[in-house]
Amino acid sequence: MPRDWDAETYDRLPIPMTRWGEAVVERLELTGDETVIDAGCGTGQVTEHLVARLPRGRVIALDGSPSMIARARGRLGGRQLEYHVADLADPLPVAVSVDAILSTATFHWIADHRRLFENLATVLAPGGQLEAQCGGAGNIASVIRAVRDLGVDAEVGKRYAGPEETTALLEATGFTSVRCWLERQPTPLSPDDLEPYLRAICLGGIVGSMPDDRRDAFVRDVAARMPEPVIDYVRLNISARRA
Repeated sequence: MPRDWDAETYDRLPIPMTRWGEAVVERLELTGDETVIDAGCGTGQVTEHLVARLPRGRVIALDGSPSMIARARGRLGGRQLEYHVADLADPLPVAVSVDAILSTATFHWIADHRRLFENLATVLAPGGQLEAQCGGAGNIASVIRAVRDLGVDAEVGKRYAGPEETTALLEATGFTSVRCWLERQPTPLSPDDLEPYLRAICLGGIVGSMPDDRRDAFVRDVAARMPEPVIDYVRLNISARRA
């Protein structure tokens, strides 16, 4: 299973993913009565925006982190929603075909994108929509370099893909009308927020495997090696239909 996140800290930090995610929700063509999967719902901040667009519909919220699911359930309750702790690299625990799949800030955490897209295609009805955004080619390059300087590979278990390879994989796994593009989203942070942000968002999986007495120093060293307190995000946008 994916790692469990610190959902409370995630909600407290000035993350840009919610704003980006709301824009992805707006790309969905909805009449209000559809069933939609939020694949990687996190703490439910973007899911809340999706629910508002489905007054007669239903949302199936999936996330690999039990803490994130618990936080989302506490925020949104049970009306119109069902929740599953699920790894998107495995067959999805969804018993019905859905009208659309939304995903934000999630796909780059899954190394095998062919397997991911096959799992999504299996539960998406013919003609159903896929609208997603995740880390793309070049994402957080300055963080990756700083971590590499300390002898650690920050890209293990992740995939920051480009538009061409993603388009080819989607078409090979049952999608059509595919459109993929990159978008740079540099995100400045205050000096006070940089280290907590790195620890919870960018480096959580790395520091989680370290002894407690090494974690603070490692995050501090990564922050010191970055040229400025800016997370140089590059987002991969995905828009497609199930063939």
